Amino acid sequence: MEKMNILLTGGSGMVGSNLLNNKAIKTFQVHAPNSKELNLTNFEAVCDYVEEINPKIIIHAAGKVGGIQANIKEPVRYFIDNLEMGRNIVLAARKFKIKKLINIGSCCLYPRNQNAPISESLILKGELEPTNEGFALAKIATARLCDYIRREDPSCQYKTIIPCGLYGEFDKFDPTDSHLMPAIIQKVHQAKVNKLSKVEIWGDGQARRELMYAADLAEALLKAIQDFDKLPEYMNIGLGFDHTINEYYEAVAQVVGFEGEFIHDKSKPVGMNRKLLNIDQQLNWGWSAKHNLISGIEKTYRYYLKNYIK
Repeated sequence: MEKMNILLTGGSGMVGSNLLNNKAIKTFQVHAPNSKELNLTNFEAVCDYVEEINPKIIIHAAGKVGGIQANIKEPVRYFIDNLEMGRNIVLAARKFKIKKLINIGSCCLYPRNQNAPISESLILKGELEPTNEGFALAKIATARLCDYIRREDPSCQYKTIIPCGLYGEFDKFDPTDSHLMPAIIQKVHQAKVNKLSKVEIWGDGQARRELMYAADLAEALLKAIQDFDKLPEYMNIGLGFDHTINEYYEAVAQVVGFEGEFIHDKSKPVGMNRKLLNIDQQLNWGWSAKHNLISGIEKTYRYYLKNYIK
């Protein structure tokens, strides 16, 4: 039996790499060009590639991503790069009549200051978080473009998955542009190695975040490929619960073996007070994450030691 032909953008990123690392992906014929093989900001190049491989389904996981410092420093790049990549792959899919597309969004596209779990209906219903507004606007534009194409041609089933914050293998551990969990792991590990007695946390540590182990998202994507027709047009993917920043530091300290104390610099930015997704649709769809916090951190820390510590 012929394998389903899939185009995966962002195959070298954390989401794409975890998907390619899952053994079940071998049941499909996956094309996952890196940025040298396919420049997603070049519309003609994207069209040529899509026309050549003629995929049955496209998974758009590519993106310019980074932590709060990087987003504050380079808002133009985070906006333009993500906007162009999203626009180009979605319009190329329409041009060559690719009927199925899964767009990977971000919880950053939701309004700020939401204390209750955030449902999919809240997109464009409030002010965005200023520290990553450019990135969020690009993600919103791509998701809406999928909507507009679907309205004009219902046979084009272009759907958006919105994951909560992620961490895991294949993440970035560069402190200048890493996400929350790898930044914590690197900081706490270095404190242990250098025998420091204190580790600094930005803000008071009471902001809450929902962070899921990225290999679990890969499992959800595999289900989305196989169960595409039942996938909602927008769907959050998450845990349904969150932790404070302080609790993430404490969990990492437990795994790493750091026995010092934490201090707080309340002058530093912390972003949104809370990001917790409503996962009712996800649960109705029949999926939930497997890893708990400690097991996810343990696997991520082993990856960090193997790949970043000489």
